Amino acid sequence: MFFKKIKNNLLLLLLLTTLIIPTSALAYSQHVIAGGENIGIELNSKGILIVGTYEVAGENPARKANLQNGDKIIKINNKEVSSIEEMLNVIDGISNKNSLLITYIRGNKENSTTLKLIKTDSDIYKTGLYVKDSITGVGTLTYIDPETKLFGALGHEIIEKTTGQKLEIKDGKIYSSTVTGITRSDNGSPGEKNASYNSDDVFGEVKENTSSGIFGTYTDSLPNKKTYKVATSEEVKTGGAKILTVIEGNNVEEFTINILKLNTSSTSSKNILFEVTDDALLKNTGGIVQGMSGSPIIQGENIIGAVTHVVVDDPTKGYGILITRMLEEGEN
Repeated sequence: MFFKKIKNNLLLLLLLTTLIIPTSALAYSQHVIAGGENIGIELNSKGILIVGTYEVAGENPARKANLQNGDKIIKINNKEVSSIEEMLNVIDGISNKNSLLITYIRGNKENSTTLKLIKTDSDIYKTGLYVKDSITGVGTLTYIDPETKLFGALGHEIIEKTTGQKLEIKDGKIYSSTVTGITRSDNGSPGEKNASYNSDDVFGEVKENTSSGIFGTYTDSLPNKKTYKVATSEEVKTGGAKILTVIEGNNVEEFTINILKLNTSSTSSKNILFEVTDDALLKNTGGIVQGMSGSPIIQGENIIGAVTHVVVDDPTKGYGILITRMLEEGEN
């Protein structure tokens, strides 16, 4: 009788374990809508980013205040500011403009300093700072999860070019964009998509800028498009595949590639090495160009990843990130 109870308890434990595991195995949907659409991107910085300094009347007030490129201004005279407009309004409202108390973030540490303002001959006060509070650009939508309406794009982080740092964002949006032309890639010189965009035609809100891409909520109506099964890393193979991207107008097209090498254990955004084999794409673009980041990679009936980088010395080759890495990041 004793052993029978143990046997029954063990059976119950195994049954409970079996029931519990699947509920936490996958947070994202097993089928997603593959993108390929060209998108405009606007990200608003968390804080006002210093991207340069300049001299005023032979002085460099920013340097004397120990302010550097990459510092993020969050307060002026103890008043919170999150945009250049707010910063200017605070300064305009100060009666004594000889100096400002600047609160800023460098790395993860909050600091304060006094910035001397210099009055020019035209009675304009200068800070000696070049600042930025947003970044705009173009890229490619990778996927939309039809169950949660979460989206992912790019497959890599957005870097502020002047400072070389990943932009810490407050919020952002993706919106309509049309490819107007292509600057072809050549060995040693990656090309790019030339595009126009309509920032009023918003598709979604950006919540995160991460090493695996930008992520947020798709706010427009879901497109009536095919869904693809999400491939696990074990299901991705070398050999034939295709990418979905736009090289003219708003037309998403399929182009063939050949996957040369896989590094599925890497935590970088270079899990997939591939070469472009599509004659039409090679003729029109020379291979991978800037703006293709985020283009979905399809193998069979599975979405397996997204284009992230071009090989600069040979733009017929590129890298991609695994789709599961993007989906896991997007769910966080």
